[in-house]
Amino acid sequence: MKKHSTDQNSYAVIAFEGISPFHLSVPCVIFRPDAKDSLLPDFQIKVCAADPSPMQTSVGFSIQTTHQLADLKDAQTVIVPSWRDTSEIPPKALLDSLRKAHQRGAKIVGLCLGSFVLAAAGLLDGRRVTTHWKWADELAQRYPKVNVEPGVLYVDDGDIVTSAGSAAAIDCCLHLLRTQYGAEVANHIARRMVVPPFRQGGQAQFIEQPVFSSISPDRLSLVMEWMTKNLNTSHTLDELANRALMSRRTFTRRFRQMTGTTVGQWLLNQRLALAQRMLEMTDKPIELVSETAGFASPALFRRCFGQAFGIKPSVYRREFRGE
Repeated sequence: MKKHSTDQNSYAVIAFEGISPFHLSVPCVIFRPDAKDSLLPDFQIKVCAADPSPMQTSVGFSIQTTHQLADLKDAQTVIVPSWRDTSEIPPKALLDSLRKAHQRGAKIVGLCLGSFVLAAAGLLDGRRVTTHWKWADELAQRYPKVNVEPGVLYVDDGDIVTSAGSAAAIDCCLHLLRTQYGAEVANHIARRMVVPPFRQGGQAQFIEQPVFSSISPDRLSLVMEWMTKNLNTSHTLDELANRALMSRRTFTRRFRQMTGTTVGQWLLNQRLALAQRMLEMTDKPIELVSETAGFASPALFRRCFGQAFGIKPSVYRREFRGE
């Protein structure tokens, strides 16, 4: 595997008083160096303190780091993994450091409530961004120049990347890996962490109720379960609404309430997920994978798969298996 330049491999993660250990650990685990793993780039990661060390975490133990905000000058990617209080304006030294890093060309990433820090620094004005759904309205109200998209997992706006909370931070960091180093590296680390190698950034952060309930499932849940078992056939809105004993309008409204997306997008996501599993677990030809997953043609399957994952199905299979 071709190694990438040291500059591209350099990351800085901001730590602060009251930080959540989980949020701090996500980029540290994903971008940690491993000299014994020949598939990985030569990652260089620094945890830089925005407050005097040692810093108390949100769960009572303390952490200490030898790196300070001045060490951001060497990082090509700067990650703010969260923030302790959405109502607190971050320290001027932190905001100035982020502005300087952005001005010299570093990619700036705000995970979860880290978006509030980036917004306070003025880096999100006129940008598409996201944050944890619970605080999305607050972000939009406090920073009206920011275009907040509350329902998605992460938003890549080029030199600024933001994500929703908790598990979405993992998705976002894997996305960074995929765009910076390719699918092979991202899939390799995902396998090591035992997490899905790719979830689309536009996927809904949450759903208002379980899709399938084991206790007295309603008609819509039953129809959705039937759809997942019949992905290889075409479906129309009218047919699905009739099966659910609803009007088309009621069906589409209830469907969005339950899943956070449209019927067409949900079906596409289910078909792509089935195709992924078949590519990972079977040796079936691409044409059969396409047919089984319900795509009208192998050409359409390849196009949809490429648009969703940035990689051809055949290459995805090889790289997932480490071949």
